This record gives sequence, structure tokens and C-alpha cells, in this order.
Amino acid sequence: MNDIQKTSESSSVPARSDERRFADATLTPPVDVIEDSSGITLYADLPGVPRDKLHLNVESDLLTIEGEIDLSVPEGLQSSHTEVGLGRFHRTFTLSKELDTEKISAELAQGVLKLRIPKAEHAQPRRINVQVN
Repeated sequence: MNDIQKTSESSSVPARSDERRFADATLTPPVDVIEDSSGITLYADLPGVPRDKLHLNVESDLLTIEGEIDLSVPEGLQSSHTEVGLGRFHRTFTLSKELDTEKISAELAQGVLKLRIPKAEHAQPRRINVQVN
């Protein structure tokens, strides 16, 4: 049984309660990854996620992107239809050892997170000079 649909039979909370229905569920944000000779750039769509609710973490070779949005209905109103019922984003990436995770930069603008991860110095392309004797 899917965790989203699982409810306790003894609970007095209706099975369709948004709070219970989406307690552990997250959205997977779409991400574009662009690689060039000096590193990679990730663009993650995180609409409505404010900077203070965005959490980026690198542990070993795992990059985790998490964000939350407030989908509460304004006081005095009641929702009759909800198409986006989830308020949390989560995405994890395994990073190559060629990337320098100490030099990651991040920008958030208009719902798009831009992460720049440069290649480590040892993985950067370099020109080798040939000496003539």
C-alpha cells in the first residue's frame, strides 16, 4: 500500500485530509543539468519556495535539495478544489569525484535555483606544453 494512501482505521481524521494524505509526500522538482569544461550548472524549478525554506546539503558525494512552500488557505476561505496539494520539494543527486563541492555557489531567483559546481582543479582541462630539445 502506498504511504500516501495509508490511514489509521482508528483515526478520527478523514482519509482525504490533506494534512494526513500528504504528510510524507514530496514533489520532485524538474532539473536541467548543463556541463561545460569547467563544471556543471543545475537549474531546479522550485516555484514559491522562499530562501529561508530552501535547504541545500552536500554530504560525501550526495547533493540534496529540499524546499517548502506555504499552501495554506487564507483565513475565512475554504478550498473546494486543489490541484497542487503538496508543499515540499526533494531531490538528491550523486556527484562525481571530479566536482569540487567546497566551491558550490547557489542563487535563487523567480522560483529557479541555480547551482554552479566547478570541476576540481585536477579534473580541469589544461594545456600541456611540449619542449623541443
